[in-house]
Amino acid sequence: MKTASRVALMSVVLVVVLVAAAGAGVAMYARVTGLRANVASSETEARAARFVRTWSVPQEIRERKNPVPLSNEVLAEGMAHYADHCASCHAADGSGNTEIGRGLYPKAPDMRAAATRSLTDGELFYVIEHGVRFTGMPGWSTGTEAGETSTWHLVHFIRRLPQLTAEELARVEELQPRSLEQARQEILEEQFLKGTDVAAPEAPATHHRGAEK
Repeated sequence: MKTASRVALMSVVLVVVLVAAAGAGVAMYARVTGLRANVASSETEARAARFVRTWSVPQEIRERKNPVPLSNEVLAEGMAHYADHCASCHAADGSGNTEIGRGLYPKAPDMRAAATRSLTDGELFYVIEHGVRFTGMPGWSTGTEAGETSTWHLVHFIRRLPQLTAEELARVEELQPRSLEQARQEILEEQFLKGTDVAAPEAPATHHRGAEK
């Protein structure tokens, strides 16, 4: 009985030590990095994150093939979806070189690179549907069959990104939602060409949270 109690006590002590060590590691990481998002993640972090992400995707989903046959119509649907939902972070060409994409931690990945190309259809589907915690990647699942079909269309377009033609890139850029500032500039240009003097809509004032304090 004493032996069993001693083993139980040692187990509790070991758990406490491990939890304390993990907490100290997290605290040290926060102190050293300042939890800044405007720096590049290390290769070690990137490799670890990719391993954990792959490991977290259920095997039956990871092994799934895209059930939607590829066609010009499907690719066009995927392009429109990408332009509307993804390009603001991942860029029209998939490079991730946007103001938002560069400001995330980890940075928005280059989806033309081998790290993305090596993902299975199922992995891409899972990431799009459910997002990735502790990154800027949201989950886009609508919980509907139509939503899943739309995601499979997007998987086809992501596969297309490394071979995107100049015409396709221009189409993605054309399909992207315009910001208020872009709309403002277009109105000003149109007014200038017409020789009119009508005031363009003003951009909303920036709200600073610091002003609330």
